[in-house]
Amino acid sequence: MFEYFYNEILRRTIISFGTLFNGVTIKTTNADDDVVNITRVPLSYGPTQKFLARLEQQADLNKATAMTLPRMSFEFTGLTYDPARKVSTVQQFIVKDPDNEAEIKRAYMPVPYNMSFELAIMTKLNDDALQIVEQILPYFQPSYNLTVELVGSINEKRDIPIVLESISMQDDYEGDYTTRRVLLYTLRFTAKTFMFGPISSATKDIIKTAKINYISGDSRSTTRDITYSATPRAIKDYTGEVETTITEDITTSTRAFDVVDASGLTAKTYIEIEGEELFINSINENKLNVKRGQDGTTAVAHVNGAPIKIINAADDALVEFGDDFGFSGSFS
Repeated sequence: MFEYFYNEILRRTIISFGTLFNGVTIKTTNADDDVVNITRVPLSYGPTQKFLARLEQQADLNKATAMTLPRMSFEFTGLTYDPARKVSTVQQFIVKDPDNEAEIKRAYMPVPYNMSFELAIMTKLNDDALQIVEQILPYFQPSYNLTVELVGSINEKRDIPIVLESISMQDDYEGDYTTRRVLLYTLRFTAKTFMFGPISSATKDIIKTAKINYISGDSRSTTRDITYSATPRAIKDYTGEVETTITEDITTSTRAFDVVDASGLTAKTYIEIEGEELFINSINENKLNVKRGQDGTTAVAHVNGAPIKIINAADDALVEFGDDFGFSGSFS
């Protein structure tokens, strides 16, 4: 049932969330409101309790290695399924491999999950805390869209809403005058991300099973399971790329006609002209000899300049999911 894959979605989302708060600074002014110091607030990943414990265990306030305030920390605290954003579990989408455009990748639609985060703001002075909080809150109304590359193998980027759920404040100031004071603001966020499954090649054969009834030698009706496989082949152009054009008007019965340039066409392959599928029997310079109205399409008249589109492997890979290739009926 399961196979190994690792898209690094959780890791990418955690890193992207942390980068939102990398550039927060505070300014210190004198009595004349002149800026005397600008401090960039350090940001670390880890639980708030770890930093508070270090502050409490640092007995010597004058020790050079004492942890300085202000600082911020964030932590990934939970993961829950989000049924409100659910889509069809069998729906698929197809993309080109960013490293090899000739290769097509297929993936099922992602599953929506909510990631919970806590951002802790620790300061000694209340003015420092207010400066930090005020630089963050205006961007969340109550959400902020963060673009994250969720799956690097298919270059899949999505806007992930980061929702500010709640804010709490705590003043940890207990004990004598040698105890360090900590003002703690805790901001809780929800990131509405998506979990992707394994990314596979879109050119695999489709294999299905069926049951048939037959009469055996003793005249008894017997049921047997059989399997069949079908390699997807497109009967129309999906990519929309025009290879050449015809140079004359053709009727519904025309089997040979000239094109502007046949160098990009190949004999024994399929092409499409304005919704009609044709099979190229042979090519003589720029003249095509074809079979008309293939795979149930209708032979229609075309005028000079009508575009010719090639139906090739790239189109085969883009056949809509769920196409049964004519095997949905009963056997006779």
